[in-house]
Amino acid sequence: MTDVTTQAAAAAPAAKAVSLVDTDVHPVLPAGALQRRLSERWRRYHERFGFRFPRVANFHPRVRGGGVRIDAWPEHGPPGSDLGLLRCQLLDEHDIDFAVLTPLDGPGFGAERTDYAAALTRAVNEWIREDWLDHEPRLLGSIGVPVEDPAAAVKEIERWAGDPRFVQVLMPVSTREPLGSTRYWPLYEAAAGLGLPVAFHNGGYDAHPGTGWPSYYLEEHTNYANVMQTQVQSLVVGGVFEAFEDLQAVFIEGGVTWAAPMMWALDAGWSQLRDEVAHLGRPPSAYVREHCWFTTQPIEEPDDPQDLVTALELMGMEDRVMFATDYPHWDFDSPEQALPRALGAELRARIRGRNAARLYDLPGRLER
Repeated sequence: MTDVTTQAAAAAPAAKAVSLVDTDVHPVLPAGALQRRLSERWRRYHERFGFRFPRVANFHPRVRGGGVRIDAWPEHGPPGSDLGLLRCQLLDEHDIDFAVLTPLDGPGFGAERTDYAAALTRAVNEWIREDWLDHEPRLLGSIGVPVEDPAAAVKEIERWAGDPRFVQVLMPVSTREPLGSTRYWPLYEAAAGLGLPVAFHNGGYDAHPGTGWPSYYLEEHTNYANVMQTQVQSLVVGGVFEAFEDLQAVFIEGGVTWAAPMMWALDAGWSQLRDEVAHLGRPPSAYVREHCWFTTQPIEEPDDPQDLVTALELMGMEDRVMFATDYPHWDFDSPEQALPRALGAELRARIRGRNAARLYDLPGRLER
């Protein structure tokens, strides 16, 4: 492997104030990119047996075309597979300082049989480095892991942690067991020890826990917030943040404003049930406010923008909300239109870039 630290420092933009960071951009594997990075054993296995779990674009119900922007189709390959088009439509058009890549294939592959999952997620990480990060200094990577094999996941985190262009560990929000389960604690310990946040994106082992599959895509899209809320509670009540004081968790593409009433309910219950969760030394809301981050897309959009301002104030986490476009998906949020003016210049600036720059230590980490 090349000296990626030196390489990144040489290629990184000149030091300047970071004003716009996109924290959720979805690169998509083009034909052959995965297979070329698999050993002969796993390439043959992939050709004969395929995947155990459907890719995110194949979930039912799903809008036709995989839920992408009509104008995001490159000349060859699926939307999200062409760096040149992404650079033109996203980075250049909106003058984005940095964009964090969150490949949906990585979290999905983590739920395959464990040895196969390890090979797949490593191949995805290599693809991100070789085809994206090595060619565009404004792009940042997320480390995919074989989430259901914690020992292998830790090895994969350690493999990529030395490359400063990888700024977080990426997991699906839906896993075989709740996220607070001690099954996943080795991942959290490794990430926290290496100074890497853990990001949770919707999808994964079971995208619709609870009452089965919804009948409509509208239900699925709205339900992302419910899944996120369940898993935040699992992390908090399970004691993950009590055990790993340096761990930071990012919740991607699940909305934002539900956090306030969730914290009210948790604190009220905790005041009566403290004997059950004696391992929690503080109110649950304290852990959420000190360890959790949220991305804006799809942010709630009330008819009166002032209601969004009020909701964010009630959360008390204005310094932990980060902007995201969700490119190249159909509900892409343009940086010029997504955040209402009612938020005020200071809060808009925090959300657009300052909060993400603080979490990911940008651009300082790329200059070291």
